Amino acid sequence: MPQAPLLPEAAAETSRWSEIAPAKLNLALHVRGRLPDGRHALETIFAFCTDGDRLWGEPAADLSLTVTGPFAAMLDDGADNLVHRAASALASEARVGEGARLILDKRLPVASGIGGGSADAAAALRLLTSMWRIDPAIAQEIAPALGADVPACLLSLTSRGEGAGDQLALVDAGVAGAPVLLVNPRQALSTGTVFAAWDGVDQGPLADWREGRNDLEAPARALVPAIGLVLDWLIKQRGAGIVRMSGSGATCFALFDDEDARDAAAAACPPAWWHLATHLR
Repeated sequence: MPQAPLLPEAAAETSRWSEIAPAKLNLALHVRGRLPDGRHALETIFAFCTDGDRLWGEPAADLSLTVTGPFAAMLDDGADNLVHRAASALASEARVGEGARLILDKRLPVASGIGGGSADAAAALRLLTSMWRIDPAIAQEIAPALGADVPACLLSLTSRGEGAGDQLALVDAGVAGAPVLLVNPRQALSTGTVFAAWDGVDQGPLADWREGRNDLEAPARALVPAIGLVLDWLIKQRGAGIVRMSGSGATCFALFDDEDARDAAAAACPPAWWHLATHLR
């Protein structure tokens, strides 16, 4: 008889391996042009939240993935899932002769500009590197092929990204511990579609991220006008400082002066929108 999938709570109790997949924010995102390989040249500041999806794993003869959580229905748990792809790539590159039973608790919206799939893949690389006892350098080598944001999510520390966003340098952006509210209008956005709608105009380099911008906001707002409603609402909240869209959208965020102001905004968030009150790492 096939073994029933572990629920996340049960997995947490029975497995030694568990990894958070922190939500990723682009504090600023400047699109500077095109790279020789056709990808977009970026300058961005990555920051990561203390909350996100959660991945559990335990040894098994084969590789399998079960997806649970509020956004599970939006994901395939087969070979095309980024977690499954990351695990397969790591096993192949490290020549691992064993499998893993993985359980992903999907709590972040899909295709929402906060690195959900990339963060999940990075969590799989960290978890399996530990479980299979292999060199972490192997995970670092295969991460870029899984997606431009996967190297940053593998690091999950505040960093400056250049190239396609995969050339990283640690930075102190002065945001560690900052209260932040993430809000999404529950409309998915394809990263490729948003980049394709970018006007191609280089608006200049990224110096101080606080004075920066997100060059993908305009095309994303044209595709999903509700992004403008979210941004306008966040700006009006007491104690909100920096308010921007993250990545290619549609998730937006506000950094707050204190937790009380953030929590008041979270309580007032329109019920039709998804939101997450958290902190930056």
